[in-house]
Amino acid sequence: MAAHFLFLALLTLASSHAIASDPSQLQDFCVADLNSDVFVNGFVCKDPKQAKAEDFFFSGLDKAGDTGNKPGSNVTLIAVNQIPGLNTLGISLARLDFAPNGVIPPHTHPRATEILTVLEGTLYVGFVTSNPNNQLFTKVLNKGDVFVFPQGLIHFQFNYGKTNAVALSGLSSQNPGVILVPNAVFGAKPPIFDDVVAKAFQLDKKTVDWLQAQF
Repeated sequence: MAAHFLFLALLTLASSHAIASDPSQLQDFCVADLNSDVFVNGFVCKDPKQAKAEDFFFSGLDKAGDTGNKPGSNVTLIAVNQIPGLNTLGISLARLDFAPNGVIPPHTHPRATEILTVLEGTLYVGFVTSNPNNQLFTKVLNKGDVFVFPQGLIHFQFNYGKTNAVALSGLSSQNPGVILVPNAVFGAKPPIFDDVVAKAFQLDKKTVDWLQAQF
């Protein structure tokens, strides 16, 4: 019986480690060697003796991103590729810029929860829970307001105001990833068969073909 409980305990421990967002560091830091040819889950560590202050530094987040695109938004992500010292620390940062009526389309971060705070302007934000409920949680955010988007759930941000808006987001992964729903569905390469998309979204194939042509 004791052996059985020990086995279950070890299995639970192993499972909890397997589903963790990012691996935990086993030393003070593990600066990513971005030039290494070794493929691991994350990045190989640079020799700590070769680490320098620049490995933990980024400059330029005060500069607005270019919002002159169709969505009218821009995301400046500061993750492990920008700051190698983030490797194994399980965190990253993003600046979000919005033109009036700009939107970051519905998307998910497969490896991170996001916490957002508005620095300037007004944003309409929200997320949708998983099937079968698909419940929508929304909020209008003003300067200084904070909102959380749980890991893996589809969410969005829209500039609700008449002026530019700026927000900062913290993400619980050194490499949170992003899946933009419109791009994934209508911009897949090669494209998803229009019969599949038409059936899934209850659209005619001409509409699907037009939507796919936009991406």
